[in-house]
Amino acid sequence: MASQSTSAMEKIGIICTFIVGFYLIRFLLKFLYLNFFAPTLKINAVKLNNSVGKWAVVTGATDGIGKAYAEALAKRKLNIVLISRTQCKLDAVAQDIQTKYTIETKTIQADFTKNINEIYHVIDKQLHGLDIGVLINNIGMSYPYPEYFLELKNKDEIYDNIIKCNILSVTNMCKIVLPGMVERGRGVIINISSMASLIPSPLLSVYSASKSFINKFTEDLETEYSRCGVTIQCLFPGYVASNMSKIKTSTWMAPAPSKYVEQAIRSLGIRSRTTGYFPHTLLLGVITFLDAISPMLSRWINTKIMLNIRARALRRQTL
Repeated sequence: MASQSTSAMEKIGIICTFIVGFYLIRFLLKFLYLNFFAPTLKINAVKLNNSVGKWAVVTGATDGIGKAYAEALAKRKLNIVLISRTQCKLDAVAQDIQTKYTIETKTIQADFTKNINEIYHVIDKQLHGLDIGVLINNIGMSYPYPEYFLELKNKDEIYDNIIKCNILSVTNMCKIVLPGMVERGRGVIINISSMASLIPSPLLSVYSASKSFINKFTEDLETEYSRCGVTIQCLFPGYVASNMSKIKTSTWMAPAPSKYVEQAIRSLGIRSRTTGYFPHTLLLGVITFLDAISPMLSRWINTKIMLNIRARALRRQTL
């Protein structure tokens, strides 16, 4: 009787081992396929060139990821509409791109935190009649430094501007550009969210929540309009060396915007939701795994990191 019981337990153990092994192998193969094989072999990849449309629109186009996307698309011979709040910077980037890549550019000066009804009317009018194949919703705003929700200086203005920049801009730009893409049956929309929307982000609560909106909005918009030939992708970058992150020197984990964008472009058509950059994918995986094991520990670690950044920022203000 004991031997029969042992035999049954052995069989159950073998079955459980097989199931766990199957899911581990499946996870590993999927991970390798999505991050290495598919981008390298360009399986299902969407080509960002003028076959999707003659023009690309980039918001927040004078710095960081936005500027890098503008240059990457110009390199692929798309004409570029640059949208940002400072006209002199727009003119400088437009001139540089025109000189390097011999394409047309158009600039639209817009501060997405002010006169929002008028801004989108002007943008819609300026874009009317253009064969827009690509929209990069990059414009965004964060805290000046990590801070507790109730203690941030000028919090009313800052929170209001974050919502206008990070939520209203993405919604309204899609309202303006998407109808033409659906009518032509082609187009690409890339919405820039943040890894902060996927991990515990204390002291950045309004920023991370606004980026979570972009995540959900993109996911459901892609479900609605992929059948119309429009590719819609959401990116969740970690730190990139830019003015917004205040990181001046690029590293393996905080790449230059141009390096980040070139890797992110390779994922288009392969992954609709991605960090866009393999080291950021690894970091997200580690944090997600830690959060699954011990949410309390994960939140404590991220809180300590944010408090350290906050302390350095406050020290700089007193110098």
